[in-house]
Amino acid sequence: MDPACTNAEPALPTSRGPLSEAVIAALAATPGTEGAVAAGAVGTDPLGADHQLALLLCYELHYMSFHGVDPQWEWEPELLRLRGRLERSLLAELRDRVRNSADDAMTALDAIDTAPAGGRGIGDHLLGGGTWEQACEYFVHRSIYQLKESDPYAWLIPRLRGDVKAALAAVEFDEFGAGRGVRVHAHLFERLLDAAGLDPTYFAYLDAVPSSTLLVANVATLFGLHRSLRGAAVGHFAVTELTTGPGARKLERALDRLGAPEACIEFYTEHVEADAVHEQVLRHDVVAPLLAAEPELDADVAFGVAVTGFVEDAMAEDILACWDADRSSLLRPL
Repeated sequence: MDPACTNAEPALPTSRGPLSEAVIAALAATPGTEGAVAAGAVGTDPLGADHQLALLLCYELHYMSFHGVDPQWEWEPELLRLRGRLERSLLAELRDRVRNSADDAMTALDAIDTAPAGGRGIGDHLLGGGTWEQACEYFVHRSIYQLKESDPYAWLIPRLRGDVKAALAAVEFDEFGAGRGVRVHAHLFERLLDAAGLDPTYFAYLDAVPSSTLLVANVATLFGLHRSLRGAAVGHFAVTELTTGPGARKLERALDRLGAPEACIEFYTEHVEADAVHEQVLRHDVVAPLLAAEPELDADVAFGVAVTGFVEDAMAEDILACWDADRSSLLRPL
């Protein structure tokens, strides 16, 4: 049997500026030390690397944490206050960025285009002439989220009731391997990385990815952690399942063209098959009955849909701009 995903805690990353540097320094200290989180006023660009890394550091204490970090930091009040300020700043920026989007959930879902503006996405590029090296770079970007795929949505389960809870839990059951550890989607991505000759350990490439990649992972956690944002989390989950299948189909074909190892192709084949079902379950058995029971969440679900499109497009645009300029999309080229 294949080994389960490693439980090794990753090392703390390199800072991206004074804010993330202060959080890293705090996490290396003892919780409760007066002034340990000496981050000062939060005046960073909410979408910038320093802000995004600082927020990710706070969030990861709820996942794998980091090697040598005292577990008590997870609920340290001083750090939680800083995290709250980072979140409020990010939420305000995201609301501003998507303010002209549809304000009802079903309209937002119906309007989804599975390709970015201009009809060219990562899958289109790799299918139409991209290189194996670029495919490997894309795997690195995706590793920041995929190695904890669907974990943020697990926080939704105790916040839902009845058939909505049951339907969402059924999708999560599939995401987590339907009772088989070797079929957990995060583990399938670990196998993909290993087959591609990349490091499959959690956060092995955290220092190599830009802020737009961190943002994709952070938004999922932001929505998942907060009960007040459960509508946005449902919208995020729905649009992710709606768009993953078509995107995975392109990547499956692209990797076949590139002669990729079978384990790399298998990850996307799994998503073509599973997400075709999950899309319908999320739309008809989660979103629709949720809004019937709690219509006041409609705008929040639509917000989650819009933000998911925004952050995914931002990451794809950054990657493609680098490839168009014939340079690596990573901060630390492979």
